[in-house]
Amino acid sequence: MTTQSNIDIAEQPTRLPWPPILLIVAIALAVLLGQVLPLPWPGLNDLPARVVGLGFGAGGVILLVAAILTLRRHGTTVQPNVGATTLVTTGPFSFFRNPIYLADVLILFGVAEITTNIWFVIGALVFGLLVTWFAILPEERHLETRFGQAYLDYKAKTRRWL
Repeated sequence: MTTQSNIDIAEQPTRLPWPPILLIVAIALAVLLGQVLPLPWPGLNDLPARVVGLGFGAGGVILLVAAILTLRRHGTTVQPNVGATTLVTTGPFSFFRNPIYLADVLILFGVAEITTNIWFVIGALVFGLLVTWFAILPEERHLETRFGQAYLDYKAKTRRWL
């Protein structure tokens, strides 16, 4: 018997585009808290530390672009609240099930390094938790409903985050 919730989840993972909403909130809060309640930067402020921090950010940008281009190449949506038309398992998706969200976290780490604002690190970690709850878990249910065993096989061999 098909229920309304099964039909909905087959059509779209969520009604709201949670990832960009959560990302904007994380950025806004990090900026605001950096002004109102600044915390000391716990990291080193030397060249090697800067290179590593900026490497996280640059890696995030590269991963984000590669993931978006891979989704477009396969003719499926980038929008997190729109149903997938194709199960994409190539490009960055062959290493991570959620490369766009991983890219967002890496970019936030890079911004933290550039601004020496620890709230971006905290925001990245909170974003990772909330995006898992509000977006990734519903997306996984959607993909399992839509693609069945093919998705389960992909899920078994590909990590969610790292």
